[in-house]
Amino acid sequence: MEKHTMGENGISYTLGEDGLYYPDLYLPEETEYPIGKYGMLRKSYLQEHRKGLYLELVLAGKLNEHLHQIDEECNQMMDRLVEQMKEVHGVTEELKMQDQMAWVGRMNNIWACAEEITLNEVVYRFN
Repeated sequence: MEKHTMGENGISYTLGEDGLYYPDLYLPEETEYPIGKYGMLRKSYLQEHRKGLYLELVLAGKLNEHLHQIDEECNQMMDRLVEQMKEVHGVTEELKMQDQMAWVGRMNNIWACAEEITLNEVVYRFN
């Protein structure tokens, strides 16, 4: 019972069992990129707070690429911020050898601060 027709708009339609014609719409093929923690956080943010942008990316076939780029940007920013903060706060390999617990405490604090900045600047940004 499948009947295909071409509409004035250039879209083909298929006759459904209920007698109605449905447009033959397909999402574009999307390249698969690995998505990490920050990409997944961005996806959740877009789904909950930026539904229009999320749908735009899905319909354009660019969501996976966008999430991968966000993930890469966040990882690079984290590396850069952690190194800068370690230098500013004097967290060195020498401290690690002298007082491992102090080093771990400072590194955890630095990492948490760097992640907070990264999340606000990249993952939860408006665009």
